[in-house]
Amino acid sequence: MTSETRAFQRIGVIGMGYVGLTLTAALARKGFTVYGVDTQPAVLDSLAAGRPHIYEPGVAEVFAEHIGHSIMVGTELPDEPVDAVVICVSTPTDDATHLPNLKNLAAAAEYIGERCGPEVLVVVRSTVPVGTTRAIVLPVLRDRWGADPKLVMAPERTIQGQALRELVELPQVVGGLDEDSQRLGLAMFGGLARSLVPVSSLEVAELVKLTNNCHTDLIYSFGNEVAMLTERLGLDPLEVIRATNLDYPRPDIAKPGYVGGGCLSKDPYLLIDTAHQRDHEPYLVGRARQLNEELPAHVARRVVELMGDTAGATLCVLGWAYKGWPPTDDMRGTPIAGMMPVFRAAGLRVTGHDPLVADDVIRAYGGEPVGVYAGFAGADAVLLITDHPEYRRLDLEHLMSGGRTRLVYDSWRILDESTVLGRGARYAGIGYEPVGARSAP
Repeated sequence: MTSETRAFQRIGVIGMGYVGLTLTAALARKGFTVYGVDTQPAVLDSLAAGRPHIYEPGVAEVFAEHIGHSIMVGTELPDEPVDAVVICVSTPTDDATHLPNLKNLAAAAEYIGERCGPEVLVVVRSTVPVGTTRAIVLPVLRDRWGADPKLVMAPERTIQGQALRELVELPQVVGGLDEDSQRLGLAMFGGLARSLVPVSSLEVAELVKLTNNCHTDLIYSFGNEVAMLTERLGLDPLEVIRATNLDYPRPDIAKPGYVGGGCLSKDPYLLIDTAHQRDHEPYLVGRARQLNEELPAHVARRVVELMGDTAGATLCVLGWAYKGWPPTDDMRGTPIAGMMPVFRAAGLRVTGHDPLVADDVIRAYGGEPVGVYAGFAGADAVLLITDHPEYRRLDLEHLMSGGRTRLVYDSWRILDESTVLGRGARYAGIGYEPVGARSAP
């Protein structure tokens, strides 16, 4: 650490959702003293007891070791001044209009303006439309303090399941309001990340995050585009994609699959809002998101059609979080949300299992929690939604022995097709419905 980095020892983190939680843990491991602020009593009680409310590998161990020493949590920042405050509040979009809701960001800026002074470095880490830091955070702090704040935008770019590693290993992008802000932002994050990427403005840093996630959404959508075509051609999308990618020196095609989570299901709409504010309609981003959002309902309809007569039938769903690898319990953007209306309309009884998602969450989405073995034994069809490692190790010979399962829809193609067929059941996956599978069993 440089001498300037060491000047940042006391860091406030506003918002203890996924972004704030993982940043707090990573900073504590690097020797910073972190003050986490949140308004939800249940979250604070859980964290104060050293039990994080969100699953992320390594975070629970860090909190168990550091809570009460180098990690403090509460509803307020400490009375003693902190060196920097990082805004990590949620910036959701409306379910119907997809317009961004920036009330949490504005409230956090107001709170910092009241609680802190212009000597404190303010970092915006929440994902926002381009221009938001300058339009919302800057005026509040400037009005409160009568001077320009030390203000930077430093977007979070980690993947769930690997956040503590990536917070250190990924380059940290930092854009400052001015040269002094930039210098201080680089000094602070120099104590956390191995490499830094200074950019010329707050707006560039904001767009970096949106560009990363929208590009990822686009990549995944093309794999799904291929699968929609192979389903109708009677071809195997994985065979097509493997042959396409093998030793070919251009960008790889992604496997088909569900695309959810807190970022990929929201950030495209933030980019679209940014474009609309400048009277521009993006060509690709919205259509890619539309395809990725349609996929769960499309799969649900195919499952119902492949089952045939669904009156009184039971469907067991394996995997309720939005993804299985790296493992998570995050339900934001989960495929099951778009599937359940289709299953209800078909009159299906839905049972469910997930290695990390709690039973009460499964019930809240309309499922009946079951163990894997009981799920197979009582199911007319099984739908595997996530590629959780536990599901890769399933003993299908045992699970399907003596059961009545007649359809296994393996979204990620991680189960053994020959075993399923050997037990007299049909096997299908996203974009993959072998000859005969399109007729009802």
